[in-house]
Amino acid sequence: MDDQTEPIINQVSIVSMIATAAMAIGAWFITNKISKTVRKTDKFVIFWLIWDAMIHLSLELSFVILSLTTTVEKSTHWTSLVWKEYGKADARWLILDPCIVSLEIITVFVEGPMCLVLVYAIVKNKHYRHFLQVVLCVGEIYGGWMTFVPDILLGSPNLATNNWLYLWVYMVFYNGIWVVIPALLLLQSYYEMKSAFSKKKGQ
Repeated sequence: MDDQTEPIINQVSIVSMIATAAMAIGAWFITNKISKTVRKTDKFVIFWLIWDAMIHLSLELSFVILSLTTTVEKSTHWTSLVWKEYGKADARWLILDPCIVSLEIITVFVEGPMCLVLVYAIVKNKHYRHFLQVVLCVGEIYGGWMTFVPDILLGSPNLATNNWLYLWVYMVFYNGIWVVIPALLLLQSYYEMKSAFSKKKGQ
């Protein structure tokens, strides 16, 4: 991708970050309403899942719709503005890239609803909670891997690696969240299943 050495923080990027923060605040408010009887650790998990679902079912849904009806680059709809901004970091989001769009379809229509089902499973202490949590987290991590590694192996032709804002904020920070937190939740599920197995074995 062409060199972009100077970060450009514009109105779209600022509004996008504010909207993301607003969704996080909304997710925290909902979490406090529905998770009064759960552990503190699970309260954070519920917050993450609600915020995750909000992102998947709003921002990423708009990307899928735009990509399947036109392209982000060609669209004049206001929802395309945030993706045109992100496209400065990764040009594949501006076009109908088969890998990206395929991953986002799964993210929106499978992982988004799965987040909400998992919230229900945690609040109601359902037996399938950790099975679902493992499936979701593996999907999130795999999605992150397949989003970036193929392009990196080709020498990052579509990634703005010479611009600190696009590289470290848009790509590393925002996408890294969906790797680090799912990895921690996988670890949580591992210890919960290990504990349950030990208790059953000791009976």
